[in-house]
Amino acid sequence: MKRLSLICVSILVVMSMSACKDSTTESTIGLNAEELAKLQSENRVLKGELAEKDSVLNESILLFNEIEENLSMINLKEDEIRLKSKNVELAEDGKQWILQEIQNINYLREANAKKVASLNKQLKNSNGKIAELDKLITNLRGKIETQDEEIEMLRTELSDLDREYVELLEAYQEQSTLAAETLIELNTAYYAYGTYQELAENGVLVKEGGFIGLGKKMELSDEVNMEYFTKIDISRVTTIEMDGGKKIKFISDHPSSSYQLESNDTKHKLTIIDPAKFWKVSKVLVATID
Repeated sequence: MKRLSLICVSILVVMSMSACKDSTTESTIGLNAEELAKLQSENRVLKGELAEKDSVLNESILLFNEIEENLSMINLKEDEIRLKSKNVELAEDGKQWILQEIQNINYLREANAKKVASLNKQLKNSNGKIAELDKLITNLRGKIETQDEEIEMLRTELSDLDREYVELLEAYQEQSTLAAETLIELNTAYYAYGTYQELAENGVLVKEGGFIGLGKKMELSDEVNMEYFTKIDISRVTTIEMDGGKKIKFISDHPSSSYQLESNDTKHKLTIIDPAKFWKVSKVLVATID
């Protein structure tokens, strides 16, 4: 009988330990499942960001390759033009061929300008986070600048042969300048800050407190002093420092999620974290500081 009692007690102890172990296991499994769900969610976000980055890079590399092909074609055409133009007894059809090749160079350079602008737009939309794309564009700019110098040399060489060559090459130069000016204009923005009285005296603010140039009912004053504004390149400038008062207020419209504003007494630092969104409504920033 005593032996039977000991056996029963042993069985109860084993069952109790097993129940505790099961309870602990269930708790551990529950905790791991929660952590796993969190990790899976973070993994999905990372995969989405990587997929978006890869998509932009793939599209950019495609444009990059097309530009490289155009640059190679231009170099080839330059060599062919130089070779043929050295013939002092060049026939009329040879001259026409040279003229056509110069025109083809113009077309290729114009196509490259558009593709480079597209690459810059993609870089801006990526908030400058894709370093590889920035390197690609910088490399391309260097190659295009070098090629521009070579074409200028070709222009000088042909200037003594025929005025038609010069005119076509000048047209090319105008297209290059126009493309560069267009790109600069797209990346140009202005900002101004000061007290309400300062801004009003300089024709930046109207009496109603609205910002001139924003809104259908507002018109730019003929007497506005544009020298009061500071011009910046939004593809490069992402921080603006302002001082003069403890309270700062934006008059122009910029989404709050696109920037961070740090204030220390009378000094304020604006950090633009999403340039595309920040400058989407207006390329002009106006703030009052009191």
